[in-house]
Amino acid sequence: MKFNQKDFNKFIEENNIYGFFEEAITLKSGRTSHFYANWRNVVEDVWLTDRVADYIIAFTKENKLEPDTFYGVPDGATKVGIITQYKWAQAAEKYGKGSHVLAMGRKQPKEHGAAKDKYFVGMPRGKVIVIEDVTTTGGSLLTGLEALKEAGVNVIAVISLTNRMEKRDDGLSVKEAVEKLGFPFLNMSSSLDLLPLMYLKLNPGDAIGRAIEVEFKKYGVEPLELVK
Repeated sequence: MKFNQKDFNKFIEENNIYGFFEEAITLKSGRTSHFYANWRNVVEDVWLTDRVADYIIAFTKENKLEPDTFYGVPDGATKVGIITQYKWAQAAEKYGKGSHVLAMGRKQPKEHGAAKDKYFVGMPRGKVIVIEDVTTTGGSLLTGLEALKEAGVNVIAVISLTNRMEKRDDGLSVKEAVEKLGFPFLNMSSSLDLLPLMYLKLNPGDAIGRAIEVEFKKYGVEPLELVK
């Protein structure tokens, strides 16, 4: 399987990752928004999660990355990280007992202990790709990266399934904030590309469209036009 952006965007569209709200909701980041991007329903389904893992592996190969471990940021990307790692390991030339770790992080770190026990149920090893489902301000992602850094994990890239393409309160995009820590950042999809498609498909109305345009004027890495 080769990664195809149009195919992945279609997968997102068909599986209702995006939705709109007449009344703004509060996101995990603390910001309010009239749209959401949520992978929860997808990663509750085995077949769909398997499909996402295929896309991640194809995207990884497309970008010429050669990890030993895929690691999903707790809790949103934990399951897709495990499934991706399982498939990646099974396809490896040298696959057998002890060849690959099944890494998983703790949502709440233990108060005491070495970093490998404090932050992880199974610690990532070798060259690691970190997976996040949705990035808004990158709070959970950056916290996770700090833990990995403390534990001495070699992170070769960070992959976001969906980047909402917003700036943080410090004026940095998530990509800039992650790369400031020294980690390459890649996103598999962008709200700048997906929102216009989903707006046309779901037709939530001009009022919601204008409200989202205001959000992007305030927070977006660049403006977004939805209402023609």
